[in-house]
Amino acid sequence: MVQYFYQSFLKNYPEQIVDEDDFRYPGPLPFSKETAVLMMADSVEASSRSLAKPDADSINKLVDSVIDRQIEQQQFVNCDITFKDISSIKKIFKKMLMSIYHVRVEYPKSGN
Repeated sequence: MVQYFYQSFLKNYPEQIVDEDDFRYPGPLPFSKETAVLMMADSVEASSRSLAKPDADSINKLVDSVIDRQIEQQQFVNCDITFKDISSIKKIFKKMLMSIYHVRVEYPKSGN
């Protein structure tokens, strides 16, 4: 499912009946870790372009929501990827997006 365009359509045309299949990529679900990572990367990168104010919090929420939605939709049932792998991938995507958007990591405030 191409969520960005699907959600845009729902927002712009709330009165129209929508066929979700019009917003899905054709073809098989990911069949390897590599194709799963590629799917996650493509979705996260595309969604990140819609962030009005990219900061650490919005990037964290975006990455988590995009990938968690893919898990809910059972996009990874045909590949040998673990939740541990997905957790590591999320961390890498968050770090990369913060670097791309020049987001400074907020450090805990000291007691002094």
